Amino acid sequence: MKRWKCLPVLDFFPSWRLTIYLAKMFIVRIVAVLAMLVLVLLMLDLLSRTGDILAFPGNGQAELLEYASMRAPQLVRRFLPYSVLLSTIITLATLNQNSEVTAMKAAGLSAHQILAPLLLTATVVAGISFTFNERVVTRATATLKAWEAVDYGVVPDDPDTRLNVYFNDGNDVLMARQQTGLGADTVLTGVTFYQRDDTGMISRQITGSRATYAAPGWLVEDAQIFSVATTRTVEAPEPVMVAPGTTLDQLTLRRVDPDAETLGQLAQSIAALKAAGRRTAELEGRWWAKISGPLSSILMPLLGAVAGFGLARSGNLFIRAVIGMALGFAYFVVENAALALGSFGGYPPLLAAWSPFVLFFLVGETVLIRTEE
Repeated sequence: MKRWKCLPVLDFFPSWRLTIYLAKMFIVRIVAVLAMLVLVLLMLDLLSRTGDILAFPGNGQAELLEYASMRAPQLVRRFLPYSVLLSTIITLATLNQNSEVTAMKAAGLSAHQILAPLLLTATVVAGISFTFNERVVTRATATLKAWEAVDYGVVPDDPDTRLNVYFNDGNDVLMARQQTGLGADTVLTGVTFYQRDDTGMISRQITGSRATYAAPGWLVEDAQIFSVATTRTVEAPEPVMVAPGTTLDQLTLRRVDPDAETLGQLAQSIAALKAAGRRTAELEGRWWAKISGPLSSILMPLLGAVAGFGLARSGNLFIRAVIGMALGFAYFVVENAALALGSFGGYPPLLAAWSPFVLFFLVGETVLIRTEE
């Protein structure tokens, strides 16, 4: 079997023909499994969302297709690593069942050399996944969440418009359905202000149609004041001043959605929040996860490799395939648990994002070496 001789590192791969054969088989299965998962899950999601979308007057089939076009990239991002795992098991189990693995090992190839084309393909998939997440998924997520915030109605065209914002003033909370404008010209509509006592209980609620920034505080127009003590609502004859402790800095430090921001945008948001003294552990973990997440595709051939080695006639091929799936799904469970612990401060963000990757890389290598022996 002819090997590549142009560079020493390429000797790790089998022949050019065999590499192309394995890579093509692997990528076709990845695309097929991913398409199947996305289509099934998208149909189920549409069944649960169709009523909400069509409830808005004027929405129809075009809006359903628009929703599907924005939801599909999110499903691709989430289930691409699963597709790589399942495709690894299907590919290697098929090769083992047809005695092709036995033939390759008889030709002098090690288990790592047989996996090399799959690992190379998974690396390319990881790069495509990262680019797809940054260029497509973040935009689709931001657009979809803005659409959901208006109950699938008309999304404001103003890029400075923000929906469902809130500000803290000590124990008090100021909420608004929509925020428009910048800086001192900011206007809030659909305003609700909750005034709380020292125990955290709401003592007064003020609602209004509109509020303008008063430097400091906000002037609520058409204010209706509800007192919890008297259970009575009165209309204020003039605008009411609320939340005097809020500042213009709070206008720019909106609630950050890491799924809707690119790597660079999220880094800027984290820096701004840090400068304002906000806690950023969760966002820092999600920042690292934007890198480690796509790279998880590289682990999947290693974790699913147990399905490809061993005698197929021994009757244990199905058991080995189940073990491969269990290793892959265990990785995703541990990854989510580590990120959750990191968001609560249990782990440093860097450790929370990368420790599952390193751990399961070592587990996969150990299983592969023991299987080969």
